[in-house]
Amino acid sequence: MMKTYHHQYFSILTCLFSLLLMACTEHKTLDMNWEVETPDGWIPAKVPGTLMGTLTANGIEPEALTADDYARINKTQFEKSWKYRTTFQLPSLNEGEHAVLNFDGISYRANVWLNGNQIANKEQMYGAFRQFEFDVTQQIATDNKLEVEVFRAQPGEPNIGFADWNPRPADENMGIYREVRVKTCGNVALSHSAVRSRINTKTLNEAWLTIATELRNLSDKPIEGCVQGTADGQSFSYPVKLAPGEKKRFTSPAEIHISNPKLWWCHNMGKPELCDLHIEFAEGHKISDFEDVRFGIREIKSYLTDEGYRGFILNGKKILIRGAGWTDDIYLRDTPESNRLQLEYVRDMNMNTVRLEGFWGTSQNLYDLCDEMGLLILVGWSCHWEWADYLGSPCDELYGGILSKENIDLIAKSFEDQVMWLRYHPSIIGWFVGSDMLPKPELEKCYQQFLSQEDDRDYLISAKDQTSEISGPSGTKMAGPYEYVDPKYWYLPEAPGGAFGFNTETGIGAQLPVKESLQKMLGQQLFPIDDRWNIFCTASGADMNSLRQLNEVIHYRFGDAKDIDEYLRRADMLNYESTKAMFEGFRARWPHTTGIIQWMLNGSRPGIYWQLYDYYKQPNAAYYGVKKANAPVQLIYDYYTKTVYAVNETLEMAKAKAQMKLLKGGQTTEDSKEIEVAPGTVVKAFDIDTTDAAAAFLFLKLTDNNGDEIATNEYFIVTENDTYNWEKTSWVNTPITKYASYAMLDEMCSKSCKLSIKKDGAKYEVTVSNPTDKVAFMIRLTAKDEKGELVCPTYWSDNYLTLAPGESRTVSCKLPATPEDTAVSIQISE
Repeated sequence: MMKTYHHQYFSILTCLFSLLLMACTEHKTLDMNWEVETPDGWIPAKVPGTLMGTLTANGIEPEALTADDYARINKTQFEKSWKYRTTFQLPSLNEGEHAVLNFDGISYRANVWLNGNQIANKEQMYGAFRQFEFDVTQQIATDNKLEVEVFRAQPGEPNIGFADWNPRPADENMGIYREVRVKTCGNVALSHSAVRSRINTKTLNEAWLTIATELRNLSDKPIEGCVQGTADGQSFSYPVKLAPGEKKRFTSPAEIHISNPKLWWCHNMGKPELCDLHIEFAEGHKISDFEDVRFGIREIKSYLTDEGYRGFILNGKKILIRGAGWTDDIYLRDTPESNRLQLEYVRDMNMNTVRLEGFWGTSQNLYDLCDEMGLLILVGWSCHWEWADYLGSPCDELYGGILSKENIDLIAKSFEDQVMWLRYHPSIIGWFVGSDMLPKPELEKCYQQFLSQEDDRDYLISAKDQTSEISGPSGTKMAGPYEYVDPKYWYLPEAPGGAFGFNTETGIGAQLPVKESLQKMLGQQLFPIDDRWNIFCTASGADMNSLRQLNEVIHYRFGDAKDIDEYLRRADMLNYESTKAMFEGFRARWPHTTGIIQWMLNGSRPGIYWQLYDYYKQPNAAYYGVKKANAPVQLIYDYYTKTVYAVNETLEMAKAKAQMKLLKGGQTTEDSKEIEVAPGTVVKAFDIDTTDAAAAFLFLKLTDNNGDEIATNEYFIVTENDTYNWEKTSWVNTPITKYASYAMLDEMCSKSCKLSIKKDGAKYEVTVSNPTDKVAFMIRLTAKDEKGELVCPTYWSDNYLTLAPGESRTVSCKLPATPEDTAVSIQISE
């Protein structure tokens, strides 16, 4: 008979009793003392990591940040196998105790020896997204030597891939790229524990929890015991029987009821509350194994709107997905510190989602941080497997390259491994099982059957507008653009990538780093723009492999730039306004829209395409445009209808004073009104008349009842429209056959601003004043150290500022903690 206990004292007694009766349980991550064998001997190795990561760390290979670096790398050295080794210690095992060795990820094949005994061979141990578990009770000792021989993926094998984001890693990411762990336990090992939750979405005052774990009987005898522990302080105990050698996925037969639960929300809707699960397997009075997991109580659903668009509901509230596409470092060298910095950037930009095309990350750290920070994650396979040029074998135009029974079985098992590994994370809201294409029906049936039993999240069949014979329409779109379009594009009814539905990846192409980063990439001589820049574009053979498009836009918008500073100011302006408008369009047209993913968030290596901050972690102009566009409560100008809308994505009613100031033709028009915007709604605020002038500046502001600023927004508006050739639309973009001129911009603007700076610890308050009778446009503020280097990270409350004549605005700048006598220079960039 199943017994469930709900007494708080039971938890305390269980923990005390467990300490006395626990088996020799030790959980150890093997991340130290690794070496790799080279022709010149053994060298220190980083695990998790790749061979190129290790070789660059040891100065054997270049960082591959330039074309010359790539040319110098000897790729033939990776055609042979490479050997890793490490040593570790464990306590001696007693009778009835066992040892288990886990590999979370290798690329691509491996032979493994423990203390001279081979425990796996490369014909069994292969697949970049498989996880491997070995009972090594017979091979383990107190002093241990582990050896791993790795082999590179061959053409046609579904490996880690970056598609056209950057040149292929020379080693194809060969190595032990995820954690290796060893543990000792009793007769039953426990793993992949998780909690699934249901919410009373009407009242939010109760929830129901289901406990799940995986059990493995390591003995040759039948075992009877209990899965027991506490979830958010509520105790549970369930009897379980296991046959000799049986591996069982266990789900609790009854739900645990929680009153007034602490709910997990994405950060823009509420607090991402986390709870603790302690789970163990007890054999009689002896604890065989245990796990401690942090989970979130939340309910996530996906749905199709009446128009057929895919959307998501969190705890009964509809979410507008606003995020960007994540990529790892080219040699998978991200650290907990670099992950945190980047995810803090995501939250600072007021986005709520990251999309991982490929099950990225060298550990659980990325997902743990998203749980903690209240960021949603969409996880899925890469299009690397869907195109013959990247996969290295023929691909079907509908199903990509996972076609054979062998590959279907491999990827089905890989998907199970990834979901089991990640399923306890509340931040993950869905699984993309296709990117540019669909999974083959035989493969999709495997996904569907597995998820119906083991997970409570939906899968998305494709990031593209596709229809599956198994599960119906994707409800998503991937219609571009991936190259420049103007701000109005996102609002135009003809625009295939515009503000409707769920656009899973899109952007304006070249998004240039700041000048200081470009000098690291190209040297001090940056102008004129030449072929040196092309290596830092995408690796696509079809397009986006030069700055041709950006140069064309600058030429026809402004005329040719006279120097690098003018060129970058113009590129920054185009980047800022069009990326900002992309997010704003999807917000202003909600609920006709359900989601927008900027392609991309970051770069695998130094680059000039598809990024909101660069490889050196310096934000570019678009970063601040996105931050402004996504302010939780904001005023947004619709370029198509010439209307200002107020949007509110919080869970509270927004009451504010809306103000607008329009400067055109030497005249100023002002208006203000009190507005109320309910949660998750869009309200019309002002109509804007820009006739009778070639261009105008629009200044918007929201203040609360005390007159304190809630949000500001600014626009440069030209009355002339770009002309698009819609019939020539490609997957890259829609050609612009006639550009609206911005030539008048320089005459309308000034950069003669004054700064007033106050310092409070690591925080600076900077007041920027425009004393002229012209608009101060796109004023970039910088914080530099004593060496003249940009401080990183630097969190500006606003940057690339546009100020009306006579206006002063105070912004804050938060820097990393430094000694009090550290000199920091705050200034306006060139």
